[in-house]
Amino acid sequence: MSTESFGFQAEISQLLDLIINTFYSNKEIFLREIISNGSDALDKIRYASLTDPSQLDTEKELYIRIIPDKENKILTIRDTGIGMTKADMVNNLGTIAKSGTKGFMEALNSGADISMIGQFGVGFYSAYLVAERVQVISKHNDDEQYIWESAAGGTFTITQDTVNPPLGRGSEIRLYMKEDQLEYLEEKRIKDIVKKHSEFISYPIQLAVTKEVEKEVEDEEEEEMKTDEEEKSKVEEIDEEEEEKKKKTKKIKEKETTNEELNKTKPIWTRNPNDISQEDYASFYKSLTNDWEDHLAVKHFSVEGQLEFKAILFIPKRAPFDLFESKKKRNNIKLYVRRVFIMDDCEDLIPEYLNFVKGIVDSEDLPLNISRETLQQNKILKVIRKNLVKKTLDLITEISEDKDNYAKFYESFGKNIKLGVHEDAQNRSKLAEFLRFYSTKAIDEQTSLKDYITRMPEVQKTIYYLTGESLAAVKESPFLETLKKKGFEVLLLVDPIDEYAITQLKEFDGKKLVCVSKEGLELEETDEEKAAREAEVAEFQELCSTVKDALGDRVEKVVVSNRITDSPCVLVTGQFGWSSNMERIMKAQALRDSSMSSYMASKKTLELNPKNPIIKELRAKVKEDKADKSVRDLTYLLFETALLTSGFTLDEPSSFAKRIYRMIALGLDVDEDDEPSAPGPAATDSSISEPAATSAMEEID
Repeated sequence: MSTESFGFQAEISQLLDLIINTFYSNKEIFLREIISNGSDALDKIRYASLTDPSQLDTEKELYIRIIPDKENKILTIRDTGIGMTKADMVNNLGTIAKSGTKGFMEALNSGADISMIGQFGVGFYSAYLVAERVQVISKHNDDEQYIWESAAGGTFTITQDTVNPPLGRGSEIRLYMKEDQLEYLEEKRIKDIVKKHSEFISYPIQLAVTKEVEKEVEDEEEEEMKTDEEEKSKVEEIDEEEEEKKKKTKKIKEKETTNEELNKTKPIWTRNPNDISQEDYASFYKSLTNDWEDHLAVKHFSVEGQLEFKAILFIPKRAPFDLFESKKKRNNIKLYVRRVFIMDDCEDLIPEYLNFVKGIVDSEDLPLNISRETLQQNKILKVIRKNLVKKTLDLITEISEDKDNYAKFYESFGKNIKLGVHEDAQNRSKLAEFLRFYSTKAIDEQTSLKDYITRMPEVQKTIYYLTGESLAAVKESPFLETLKKKGFEVLLLVDPIDEYAITQLKEFDGKKLVCVSKEGLELEETDEEKAAREAEVAEFQELCSTVKDALGDRVEKVVVSNRITDSPCVLVTGQFGWSSNMERIMKAQALRDSSMSSYMASKKTLELNPKNPIIKELRAKVKEDKADKSVRDLTYLLFETALLTSGFTLDEPSSFAKRIYRMIALGLDVDEDDEPSAPGPAATDSSISEPAATSAMEEID
């Protein structure tokens, strides 16, 4: 039969040249592409058979079969799809420029990966990554059987097939493997690639497995000798059964080829959720994630209408140790398009704060030839993302109905919820419902914002919170004194991420969130309380200005406090700057921008407690003598103590320590200036006169 030769279209020649002459490490994708093409061909014949069932008469069974031939170094992939006519071969495999060829070349030049080849509709040519020559034998119901062949040298040939056994219908692709690509003829390698890329193709993918088996056969020579002897003697008749028993056999090794189905795990998401047991979900989850534990919760749903996709989302029981590792793969949602695996690191599929959710999404609408670049602009993907977030939040709501389960979930993924509050403005109010914090009325177990509101007294209009390093550090904080007295509950936020989240939240259920360590704390008070406070402000005006003069620019202002009842003083920060806790967190950042702290570190306000005996005594001293040096020293001591109790760090711990040691010495009647070997009369004196104590305090500076 005459062979016709054709030239490849110029762009395809360029593409083949690129594939053959460039080094790509990810060569295994050739098998995914050929299997996907086979699956498409099977889809087409199945579709054609819906209107004309006789189309399937030429081959009833629909399958894809992989046949490795190690001796001849040939890998054959056979499908019983629609097949190609001679004209299809000429058009589809070489002469008509595919619209995707140019797009793929451009994508490669701009740094894209070879694995995207199928997404541009030119996946067939990836065969040349591993093969030096390719044959395509194909039979369409409307034409004879033809062989397409090319070694990618700019031309291809098409010949009518008179040498190969008839296919009936479909295509057989023979890859004549390169010497350095023979690993793809290994049974294990093929199985791994199919599991990774094509596990959920809806047609059986079979692998021709050749095994050596031992078989017992009759030993014919022995039998002949036996028969001669028996004829001679004819002593007794042996019935047939006994004769069978006496027949001698020998074992020989034979090669046997069987077709092993590789994709037995059917796409569970295509089934009706009512027909799937928890065990099915558990085994699917384990095969998907390689987790040894069962999942905590699962959501199986489909979206129909203008857009169609099915999805299964799982929430694991534990957080992986590298959950927030920045170099880690961004998410665990695998994207399939019509059951063909596309990618598992599509960043636009689910926001970063939900990166613990595992599962699959199978879209009916996304084109198979979708690249990462076009994915970002794809409107379908935006709708899928919105649905996935909504369903994940529904799933978390379901978990929160069971207190114990939610406690496990929150322990593992509470940080993710807080990150979501910080990042996702659209779902912030919904995510806020999932937050749990300790409070002054819930020290042992965390409480939700909803529960907090139910416990609020009628006069309370806002939600109060205090941030700090640990529960032990904040639960006895001076900032809580008045609030506790009034019976107001305060949330205690001790996770570093809490402050980021809560500053973004601003309000919950119409109630503002107020930090009790920042200035401008307005507590509900009666007219009498208000009048009394205003009188105190006037009374302590002189002391406030004296303390401010002593401290200079260490504080912005000194005022009378309404938030403390026992402590002498506290330091509060500006309403819009960092709190003391945030300042501590920002200082701890290894790669921080120090210029930021200059304008974000808040100016401090020292608040004095007019009811505290120390402050009253200090006021009396100021009234007596404004220039009294001991006032200045006591002011410093109070300021530095307030720094510590208010959650700040000391700039000069050693000078603070000296003041404390001097106070200890005073308390023990020890004169530090004396030599320990020769105690002077001052040491034996049981008391220290008032002026001596005062002068000792002055010397501290």
